[in-house]
Amino acid sequence: MTRVYLEKGRTKIVACALDWPGWARIGTTEDRAMAELTAYTDRYRLITADAGLSFDPGPVEIVETVTGVNTTDWGAPGVPVAEDSRPYSIAAAHRTAAILRAAWRALDDLAETAPHTLRKGPRGGGRDRDEIVTHVVDNDRAYARKIGIRHRPFGPQDRTALAALRAAVLEALGNPADGVPLTGSGWPPAYAARRFAWHVLDHVWEIQDKS
Repeated sequence: MTRVYLEKGRTKIVACALDWPGWARIGTTEDRAMAELTAYTDRYRLITADAGLSFDPGPVEIVETVTGVNTTDWGAPGVPVAEDSRPYSIAAAHRTAAILRAAWRALDDLAETAPHTLRKGPRGGGRDRDEIVTHVVDNDRAYARKIGIRHRPFGPQDRTALAALRAAVLEALGNPADGVPLTGSGWPPAYAARRFAWHVLDHVWEIQDKS
């Protein structure tokens, strides 16, 4: 079974796979959110293949429904679930690290190969390629604070600083842990894994769609 939870906001619902970081989509109803998640199966499989993982999702089982927050209605998974308080296993940590590396590789490739000017429209608004890449890097740095990692601001072309940030994130999320947040007011590792991977992949797919 593919374990999925639903995060229900006032205007949007996130359908999120518990065991596959980054495989999460959004709709205005439960059915639409689940349909979007299913529609992205093949696109997500490309990421898992690059990560060296076998991805063969079975029938979906909705295992939890949680109440969303403002972040949900902005279109992002914003709420840890009960499962996240359980130990973060070696298998989950290794899967997270592999998927994050593949997601970052996809973003870095698009930063070089996608058109500078992207098609405008509702899919992501009016940002062009470099603006999206900068946004992802800035958010990775902000998210890192939620797992106890602090880096000074840097530009997306600073490859040394970017590599150091990513290495620190992988050190934190690529190793097993208990289910408590990795810093005092931060995120448990399983939720952090899903949030990081979702954000990178959402913008990878945005650049692809607008190219």
